[in-house]
Amino acid sequence: MASSNGAPTAGKLWGGRFTGGQDPIMTQYNESIYFDRKFYSQDIRGSIAYARANTKTGILTSAEFAEIERGLQQIHQEWESGSFHIHPGVDEDIHTANERRLAEVIGKDIAGKLHTGRSRNDQVATDMRLWLREQIEQLERYLVDFLKVITARAEKEIEHVMPGYTHLQRAQPIRWSHWMLMYGSFFASDLQRLREVKARVNRSPLGAGALAGNPFNIDRDAVAEELGFESVLMNSMAAVADRDFVVETMQWGSMLMTHLSRWAEDLIIYSSGEFSFVRLADAYSTGSSIMPQKKNPDSLELLRGKAGRAFGQMAGLMMSVKGIPSTYNKDLQESVEPLLDHVKTVGDSLQIATGVISTLDILPENMHKSLTPDMLATDLAEYLVRKGVPFRETHHISGRVVALAEKEKKPMDQLSFAQLQGVDKRFDEDVLAVFDYQKSVEMRSAKGGTSRSAVMEQIEAVKKALAGEK
Repeated sequence: MASSNGAPTAGKLWGGRFTGGQDPIMTQYNESIYFDRKFYSQDIRGSIAYARANTKTGILTSAEFAEIERGLQQIHQEWESGSFHIHPGVDEDIHTANERRLAEVIGKDIAGKLHTGRSRNDQVATDMRLWLREQIEQLERYLVDFLKVITARAEKEIEHVMPGYTHLQRAQPIRWSHWMLMYGSFFASDLQRLREVKARVNRSPLGAGALAGNPFNIDRDAVAEELGFESVLMNSMAAVADRDFVVETMQWGSMLMTHLSRWAEDLIIYSSGEFSFVRLADAYSTGSSIMPQKKNPDSLELLRGKAGRAFGQMAGLMMSVKGIPSTYNKDLQESVEPLLDHVKTVGDSLQIATGVISTLDILPENMHKSLTPDMLATDLAEYLVRKGVPFRETHHISGRVVALAEKEKKPMDQLSFAQLQGVDKRFDEDVLAVFDYQKSVEMRSAKGGTSRSAVMEQIEAVKKALAGEK
């Protein structure tokens, strides 16, 4: 029904109660069709499953169900081909648009029965969960591909030794593969968490109605099974009120992006001229508009920057939902747009990260040049430990050797045996064998260490995580 003071309301699903028009700005402010149309396929699948269930309750005849299914399949084809025409101001959301078009295709009498016992409240929650389940499966594939590259490179490049850092200061020698598997461990945990999130996403709210449940004894389990859900949400109020599955997905994405950001930061540093441990492929770099010599790691900087974007989306949604009362409130519409962008950002980021690590060149000679004998000071202390000297004492002795090398302005490995004995008589002539970087990494063979055997064990652990094993 048109009104002189606003937009018509008679064409809307809820228009019967209203006699006045709606402010046109309110109409635009309220509608979600221009972003939730992404759920067109899920909305149609849910409607077909719901209609099939309503044939068993007697709401629909078999012939009516066949017409509804035919009409919805035609609408799906229209969306797929890009020929579906949205009616601005009428099609508030994807559910309204599909139902309006169904009435045009098969007639209002049959189409009008589709919504019996159903609410847009359980409908939108169903659509979102179906869509998100599919997206999580895709994200899982992206993450698995990324981890496969990490483990393959770790295995292939296991010989190369580089400085390990704490406080961004050179600390102890490690294998390059050990560094990669530090992040491999983070990302393997992210994979495990994603699979856990998927299980909580994959629960059906359909049949919960507006909030109080379905009055026509619909078989919710059968509907859930048809749609591939693992279970149903047992409380109808919780089913329509819950956006924890969105928040949790975005919390997961924020953690993954945090790990990607740290990984990117390391590679940005390692690709700088001061380090030159790695060289990015041209495909993931850009140049300077004024300095011809520059090769900027923009791919990695964008990964680092988009971590803030992902976290902001998650934090913003949490603030939107933190104070709303039960059950459905329109605030929950604010869960859709950030989710759509968040999932795209995370998916794109994983693909970029995979491209970067797949094409990255390492410069082992520069890694080796950055190793210095003082990084073996702990090994020197451990040498005396093996001779029965308490570690606290050996730590002090090793520190005195470091100070002597600094005083003599020469590397520790160039100190003479006599000079070392001048610090402590318990040094024997075999002490000079301590100054060997390969020996140092091989000494750290306990589970989780940087020796070849320990690194290979870590590679196998990530491979097991990829296969879903604990």
